[in-house]
Amino acid sequence: MKNWYRICFLCALMCLSAGSAFAQKALISCEKSIHNFGTIQEADGKVSHTFVVKNEGTTPLVIANVTASCGCTTPEWTKEPIPSGQTGEVKVTFDPKNRPGNFMKTIRLYGNAMQNGFVLTIRGKVEKAEEVQE
Repeated sequence: MKNWYRICFLCALMCLSAGSAFAQKALISCEKSIHNFGTIQEADGKVSHTFVVKNEGTTPLVIANVTASCGCTTPEWTKEPIPSGQTGEVKVTFDPKNRPGNFMKTIRLYGNAMQNGFVLTIRGKVEKAEEVQE
């Protein structure tokens, strides 16, 4: 009978430990995960937007990698761990050269709070540059 109590006690202790470890993790959030550039001119060149991400968790948030859905989109991000309650940035630059029309590009963040990635989106419309008549 004493062994039964010990087993129950150990199981309860393991469950509490697992729950505690689960509760202590980084959690990413972003107030605005979609940015619409509206209509941009191809001739004006690259445009950028900076997303602000926040660590809503209890341990530091680490953004290990960021990928874009297209080579026309370049991400830059906070490389240092982001403490609990603090913010970091993901700057996304889009090159409209030779890309007239509507666009929608996704940027996926990977790290300790993003098992399948955290997605940011940019969209807009590129107006083609007028060709110079000679």
